[in-house]
Amino acid sequence: MNKIGRKATLFRIFAKQIKMRMKVLLINGSPHVKGCTARALEEVAKSLNDCGIETKISWIGGRPISGCMACGYCRSSEQCAIESDMVNVIGAELENYDGFIFGSPVYYASPNGAMLAFMDRLFYSQHKKMMFKPAAGIVSCRRGGASSSFDALNKYFTINNMPVVGSSYWNSVHGNTPEEVAQDLEGLQVMRNLGKNMAWMLKCLEAGKKAGVALPELETEAMTNFIR
Repeated sequence: MNKIGRKATLFRIFAKQIKMRMKVLLINGSPHVKGCTARALEEVAKSLNDCGIETKISWIGGRPISGCMACGYCRSSEQCAIESDMVNVIGAELENYDGFIFGSPVYYASPNGAMLAFMDRLFYSQHKKMMFKPAAGIVSCRRGGASSSFDALNKYFTINNMPVVGSSYWNSVHGNTPEEVAQDLEGLQVMRNLGKNMAWMLKCLEAGKKAGVALPELETEAMTNFIR
């Protein structure tokens, strides 16, 4: 093989390795693109990168996000009828990622309204693209409401056949500014451990796939109404 042929072969191998690298999408649900939630997500992303996982942090934006109108459009089109925000933009990218982390600030002991509206519509219209992929939620708060907000995020994953990644404590950071979050040493450690655990789970799933372990075969959906 001549020099040009060897270079072409090496290029194909390199391109294949790049294509096979696992990727995690981190979604910032805060109205502030560089606020406390972003600081926590950045810590997770760095930990994932250190484990050889590619990351992208996407922001849902600082404008109001409409809630689901129950119009049914997404059932046939597989995208939301509302085009004025980031739901369809991020939804179109989901197939490119192997895992997901959703971050939200705490408003009244709950994820903020924009994030809830975003996740309602994203999961209803794009849930098939996320099934069987690991996910985690993280929250940032000044003082209280973290656990209930964290619980609300996790419910989206557990209804969609998604493995939930845990950490060494509940996934929350505390602080009123990114600088204060930087002083929450335990919270940032939880974020780093979350990144390591997500990387570990992704690699285990990939190893299982290579060993021939198939995804679960789901039963035909049964829906029961309690009012007749």
